[in-house]
Amino acid sequence: MVRISQDQDVVTLINVFTVEPESQQRLVDLLVEATEATMGSQPGYVSANIHKSLDDTKVTNYAQWRSREAFEAMLGEADARVHMAEAGRLASAFEPQLYEVAFSDGGS
Repeated sequence: MVRISQDQDVVTLINVFTVEPESQQRLVDLLVEATEATMGSQPGYVSANIHKSLDDTKVTNYAQWRSREAFEAMLGEADARVHMAEAGRLASAFEPQLYEVAFSDGGS
């Protein structure tokens, strides 16, 4: 389960994909399939959340990993590379980046 907190010991992948509107749902489906079939069983995996923009041109993957090393180990897995390559073909651009939480306000 995703938990966004400064005291959570995880790294967060935020990957923003730019897509043609007709490809948005296909990319969402692919990322969900990749998470369920491959990423979710990798050591160090914590959670994934897939978001789609209301204008149909962006898909954002917000995924948490126990460490940078766990994330980088996943990148070396053949099954993961297959899914990532297919996602890259559906997108006209993508911008993966690892982050740490600097601030979080849960509100009330």
